[in-house]
Amino acid sequence: MNFSRLVSWMLPSLFLIVPGASAQADKPIKVEIRKQDDGFALLRDGKPYFIKGAGGTNYMDRLKAYGGNSIRTWSTHAGQQVLDEAQRLGLTVTMGLAVATERHGFDYNDEAAVAAQLKRLRADVLKYKNHPALLAWGIGNELNLHYSNPKVWDAVNEIAEMIHEEDPNHLVTTMLAGINQKEIDYIKAKCPALDLISVQVYGGLASVPEKIRSTGWEKAYMVTEWGPTGHWEGPQTPWKASVEETSSEKAAVYKSRYEASIAADKHCLGSYVFLWGQKQERTPTWYGLFTEAGEENEVVDAMQYLWTGQWPENRAPHLDSVLLDGKKVLDFIYLKPGQTYVTDVYVSDPDGDPLTARWELLPESTDLKEGGDRESRPKAIPGRVRSASVDKAMLTAPTKEGAYRLFLYVSDGNNNVATANIPFFVSK
Repeated sequence: MNFSRLVSWMLPSLFLIVPGASAQADKPIKVEIRKQDDGFALLRDGKPYFIKGAGGTNYMDRLKAYGGNSIRTWSTHAGQQVLDEAQRLGLTVTMGLAVATERHGFDYNDEAAVAAQLKRLRADVLKYKNHPALLAWGIGNELNLHYSNPKVWDAVNEIAEMIHEEDPNHLVTTMLAGINQKEIDYIKAKCPALDLISVQVYGGLASVPEKIRSTGWEKAYMVTEWGPTGHWEGPQTPWKASVEETSSEKAAVYKSRYEASIAADKHCLGSYVFLWGQKQERTPTWYGLFTEAGEENEVVDAMQYLWTGQWPENRAPHLDSVLLDGKKVLDFIYLKPGQTYVTDVYVSDPDGDPLTARWELLPESTDLKEGGDRESRPKAIPGRVRSASVDKAMLTAPTKEGAYRLFLYVSDGNNNVATANIPFFVSK
C-alpha cells in the first residue's frame, strides 16, 4: 500500500470533529443479536453490523482506511484512550476483561479470589459501559487452555450476569482456544448468560462452521483470533524448529480460509484478524501483519480486499521462494560452521516498484511460551550476510553449532514488505 498516499488521505480527517461526538460521549449505542431464518445478524443502533475487525490497538487509522470497522483488546489497559480513538475514527471495540487463568496459577476453588476478581471487573464495566465506541465485552482469553477445573465456567457466567446487570446495551462473550465438545457442553450447561461464544482458530479456520455445528452450538459466534498456520500446526524440522509460511503464503491462506468460513457462515457475526501490529511469538514475523518498523506485508492487502472487495492501488511485493544452498525450507538445511553459502530469492512486485532486501540472522528462539504469552526476541548476529542484489546473498554460517534462522525483508519503498525466514542447523 502507498503509505504516503494514505497519510495525505488521512490527515484531513485528523481535524474533523465527529458531529454530535461530545454530546453523545456518555451515551451507549445499543448492540443486539437478532435471529434470522438462515442464521443471525448483529445489530448496532438497530442497523446491521458485520464485524470487520483486527486484534490490537496499533495503526487504528490504517485499519479504518483499509475498510476495517472494529478492534479487539485483551484487557482494559488504556481503555479510555483506546475507546476515544476508536470513536474518533468511527471504529468499535470488543473490550477484553482480564480474567485470571488456571495455567497461570489461579485457583477457581478459592471463593475469596473469585469474588475479588468479580469486584475488580465490575469496576471496569462501570467505567466504560456508556462509551459509544463499545461493542461487546470479552470475558478472559482462552480460559480453556491447559485447565482442569470446570468452576471457571461458573465464574464466567457470574461475570456475564454482572455485566448484563450493569450494562444492558452490549454483548457478552468469552474467547475459546479452538472448538472442543467438552467446553461447548460446559458453556451450554453453565453459562446461559453469554450472548455468544468466540473462537480462536488458525490453520483450521475453514472448517470452523462445520465444527461449530457438530458441537450442537445453536447461538451466534464470532472468531476473535485467526491468522496464519500456527506454529504448533505446521511442519517442524528434525531439531524441532517450526516452519513459518512466507508473507505471500500467509496472504493466500488468510484469504481462502476467511472466504470459506467467516464470510460464508450466517451464524458468524464477524471476526478479528490476528495481529494488527507486531510481536515476537516463535519469530518476530509469524503473527503480526506489520514489521517492527510498521511496514505492511501482503496479508494487509488481502484484508483490504476481504473487507472492501477492492485491492489497494499499490500492493506489497510477492515472494515466491527463498533457497539456501539450493535447498528449500522443507529440505531441512544443515550447514557447516564458518562456511559460506549462496541464498537465492525469487520475488516480484505487482506494481514494478524497485525492491531492496535486508537480511537478519538470529539464533533459534529458546524463550518459547504458550497462549500468546510474552516472549523475548533473540539477539541478532551481525556480519554474517552479504547482499549485493535483491535476488542473491551470501551467508557465512556461524562457527557455533546449533539452530538458527535467516530472515529476509524485501521492501518496495512504499511501506510494503515481503517476509520469509529459513531455519537451519549448523553442525560439523
